[in-house]
Amino acid sequence: MAFTARSEPTRAAILAGARRLLAEKGYEGTTIRAVAAEAGVDASMVMRYYTNKAGLFTAAVDLDLQFPDTSDWPREELGERMARHFVARWEGELSDELIRLLLRSAVTNAAAVEQLRAVFGGQVLRAVRQVVGDGPEASCRASMLATQVLGVALCRYVLELPPVVAMDADTLASMMAPVIQHYLTGDLAAAV
Repeated sequence: MAFTARSEPTRAAILAGARRLLAEKGYEGTTIRAVAAEAGVDASMVMRYYTNKAGLFTAAVDLDLQFPDTSDWPREELGERMARHFVARWEGELSDELIRLLLRSAVTNAAAVEQLRAVFGGQVLRAVRQVVGDGPEASCRASMLATQVLGVALCRYVLELPPVVAMDADTLASMMAPVIQHYLTGDLAAAV
């Protein structure tokens, strides 16, 4: 369905309302009617633009990791720069509520799991391919990188493990950097 510029404010209000409610009540506790009320529109408008709750959820958590072009990064700085990028995306100058919302939702919702897979399977893999090329190791490296960053994000923002929450952003990035560097450039066969 093609949308006009006139519909953009309504669609933006619906997505903002959906994000607020999803963050507060989770996927299961968020309804189309509640989102419509939050956005100040009729529920039929939500259905018109997003078809159903799953479509609304997917649009509301359409996460862009905002990766810069990594192809010109010095090889020895890849882990540090990538770690700092993720921390900035989670809580720095690039942050928004989407990553936390998606993480919280993925704990209990299959649609959120699929969305995380799509984001990390697509965007992270593209960034890793800029570093290591399109060889067979790229997918493994991207997957291992995802385990690191998603694990840290889950422990910091969802489970709120006190030692991980207590770290300042620089310390967090410095702790993640060597592991990310290994996943990007290390000998993965040596670990087996």
